[in-house]
Amino acid sequence: MRHLPGISKTQTCVRAASAAFALAAACPPPAFCADHPAHVSVPLTLNETFVQPESTRRMIALVRRIYDESDPLMNPYRSSSQIPLLQAMERQGDADTAADPRWLSEVKLRLAVQFLQAGRIKEALRQFDSAGRYFKDANLPLDPRVELSIRTGIVLCHLRDGERANCLANHNPDSCIFPLRGGGIHSLQDGSRAAVDELTGILSKDPRDLRARWLLNIAKMTLGEYPAGVPERWLIPPERFAAEDDIGRFPDVAGALGLDVNGLAGGVVMEDFDHDGFLDLMVSSWGFTERDQLRVFRSNGDGTFIERTGNAGLNGIVGGLNLVHGDFNNDGFADVLLLRGAWFLTEGNYPFSLLRNNGDFTFTDVTEEAGLLHFKPTQTAAWFDFDGDGWLDIYVGNESTADHPNPCELFRNNRDGTFTECAAESGAAIVGYVKSVAAGDFNNDGRPDLFLSGLGGERVLLRNDGPLGAAGAWRFTDVAAEAGIDGPTDSFPSWFWDYDNDGWLDLMVTGYAIQDVGDIAADYLGRPTPGAKARLYRNNGDGTFENVSRAAGVSRVIHAMGANYGDLDNDGWLDFYAGTGNPDYATIVPSRMFRNAGGAKFLEVTTSGGFGQLQKGHGIAFGDIDNDGDQDVYSVVGGALDDDFYQNQLFANPGHGNRWLKLRLEGVRSNRAAIGARIKVVVRDSSGATRAIHRVVGTGASFGSNPLRQEIGLGKAEAVERVEVLWPATGATQVFERLEPDHAYSIREGDAAAKPFGLKSFTLPLTPPAAGHHHHM
Repeated sequence: MRHLPGISKTQTCVRAASAAFALAAACPPPAFCADHPAHVSVPLTLNETFVQPESTRRMIALVRRIYDESDPLMNPYRSSSQIPLLQAMERQGDADTAADPRWLSEVKLRLAVQFLQAGRIKEALRQFDSAGRYFKDANLPLDPRVELSIRTGIVLCHLRDGERANCLANHNPDSCIFPLRGGGIHSLQDGSRAAVDELTGILSKDPRDLRARWLLNIAKMTLGEYPAGVPERWLIPPERFAAEDDIGRFPDVAGALGLDVNGLAGGVVMEDFDHDGFLDLMVSSWGFTERDQLRVFRSNGDGTFIERTGNAGLNGIVGGLNLVHGDFNNDGFADVLLLRGAWFLTEGNYPFSLLRNNGDFTFTDVTEEAGLLHFKPTQTAAWFDFDGDGWLDIYVGNESTADHPNPCELFRNNRDGTFTECAAESGAAIVGYVKSVAAGDFNNDGRPDLFLSGLGGERVLLRNDGPLGAAGAWRFTDVAAEAGIDGPTDSFPSWFWDYDNDGWLDLMVTGYAIQDVGDIAADYLGRPTPGAKARLYRNNGDGTFENVSRAAGVSRVIHAMGANYGDLDNDGWLDFYAGTGNPDYATIVPSRMFRNAGGAKFLEVTTSGGFGQLQKGHGIAFGDIDNDGDQDVYSVVGGALDDDFYQNQLFANPGHGNRWLKLRLEGVRSNRAAIGARIKVVVRDSSGATRAIHRVVGTGASFGSNPLRQEIGLGKAEAVERVEVLWPATGATQVFERLEPDHAYSIREGDAAAKPFGLKSFTLPLTPPAAGHHHHM
C-alpha cells in the first residue's frame, strides 16, 4: 500500500500556513489564530436551569489545558501570544552590543508580521519601518526579496486597515463581493489609497510582479476606480471575471436573519436538529478563546432564527475548524463530530469531540465514554458504515509531519454507544498530511470506499474489500494508481458525486498550492502558472477514472479551502461552490461558484450570482433553509490569523422555476440516517421523454455539512415516474411510484409506500438591509 509521504515542519509551515507575504529567509512563517482582540464579545443565550453534563465540562477543561500549556512560538498561528515574547527578544537584542545583527533583523521582521496578523496595524507599520531602517543602520545587505516583503507588508497593513474601517465596521451585503460595487465601495478610503501608492511603487520597479498587479486592481475596486483608474499596463480586464452563465443574483441575507456570525475559519452543519421540519445551523470558529464559541441557531419557522448555544449545552466548546454530522446511535437525531488541531503541527494534539444530540435541542460531549478520546491534529473525517452492519463508523484523516507521524484512524461502531479503533488491522492507517476524507462506493459493489487527499503526497483511494475470510478483519486496499487518480499533489477539499447522472460516483479534487496570489492572477489572465489546479475524475464504470478536468471547465487555480455541492437551479445537475484563500492576507481572491451544464461541463457563475466573497472561505452548506423548494447556500467566512475575522453569509436563492422533490430516508436494517443509500429518480417531461437523476445520501463534500434529507431538482419534469432506493446494509432496492413533484416524502426502509409530509415555507428577505447593519461583533 502506498502512503502519503511525511512532510517536514518547514514544508508544512510554508505550504499549510501560506506564509504571510513570504518573508523569504528573513522570517519564519506567520501566525494564525487563537488569541483575539479582547473587545470582541459573544452574546449567548442561556437557560439558567440547564446544567451542563460533566462529560462536556471535562472536555472543555481538557481543551483549555492543552491550549494553555502549548508553546506559542511553536505554533505558527498565535500572533497575539508571540508578540510579548518577540518584544522581549528584540529588547534583549537591542541592549546587547554583541547580538548577531542577522538574528535581530529576523526578530524585528517577525515581530512586524505578528503585529499585522494580530490587527495592531499602527504598530505593524512602525515595526516594518523600524526593521527596514535596522538593515541600513547595521550595514546589513538588504536582500531584494526581503525588501519586497517589507513593502508588501506595508501594503497589507493599509489594505487590512481599509477592510476594518469599511467591510467590518460598516458591513453590508455588498461588502467584499467581487467585483466590488454599490455598498462594497469604501467610503473611508485612506487605507486603500495608501496601498495604491505603495503598489504603484512596487510595479514601477518590477511591472512583472503579478501579486502586486492583482492587489492594485483589488485596491482600485475598493475606491470605485476600477477599471478606468487602473493604468492599462497593469489592468486585469473586467472580461476576465465575466460570468459564463447567468444564474441570477443570490443576495446575502445573513445579517437580516442574525446569522452573520463574525468569526474565524470554521465549519457548518445545516440540519433539522429537532425534527420540526425546519433546517437549523451549527457553526464553528477554529480558535480557542471566547470569541471562537461553537454556536447553534434554531429556525423558528417564520423567517427568524434564535441562538440556542447556551440552552443547547454548548457554552465553552471551542476550537472546531470543521464539523460533520451523522447519527452514531441510531436514535434518529443528528450528532456532530467537531474536529480540532489542524495546521498546528506538534502543538495540534487536541481531541476531537463527538456531540450527541439528545433529541431536545441539547448536546452532550460523549467523546470519552464513546472510546474516541484521541490526541492528533485533524480537520477532516467521514461518517460511513464500512462493514454494512447498520451502524455508522468514523474515519478520521490526521496530519503527519516527517518527525511526527499521526496515522489516520478508523473507528468501528460497537453498536452500544462506543467505538473501537481498527485502522492498522484494516490497512487504513494512512500516514500523511491529510486534508480531506471522502466516502463513497465508487465501484458499485455495495461497500463504501474512501478517498484521501492532502499536502505533499500522492492521492489515496482505499477500496473496501470486505472481510478476509468468514470472520477476518475488514480490509482496505489503495488502488489510486490503477484507478488513474494521479493528482493534484497538493489538495484540500474533495468529494464523491455523480455529476453526470450515470449512476457511478465521480470524484472531484481541488488543488491547494500557490507561490502567492500572483498564480491566481496568472490563471485569470490565461497565463501558465505552477498553481495547483482542480481535477475532475469521471468514473468509467470499470474501477477506473478519466481525468476530464479540462473538458469540463474546472482545470483552474481555484485554491479552495472549503467546498460543497448542491443544485442551485433545480435542473437535476449538481453544482459546486468553493470557499477560497489561505492565511496570507495578500490572498484576496473570490470564492467561486460553478453551475453544471447538463453533465457536460461547468460554467462559472461567481459574478452573476454575487458569490465572489473576497474574504477567506471555509465551511459551505447547501440547503433549502426557507422550505420554498430551492437550495440556499450558507458560507462560513473568516481566516486563520488572529485578526482575520469576518461575517458569515447566507445566499438566498431567487428561484428558477424548476420542479423539485424532497426525500427523508430512514434506515431500519441500514443505518437510520441512511447515509450511503443510493437514490434514482426517473422523471418525465412534457414531451414524454424520461431521464434519471441520481443521488447518494450524505452530507456532501469534505468541508461543510449539508442536510441529510435529499433535496432533488427535477428540471421541467411533469411527473415522477418512479423513485428507486438501494439500501446500503442489505443491497435491496425498493421502488416507489406515484410521487408528486414539488412535494416532500418520508421513506422508511421496508415500508411499502412513501409517506408525504408537509413543509411550511417562509420568505427570506431578498431585499437586503441597509448598509451598516451587522451582528455579533
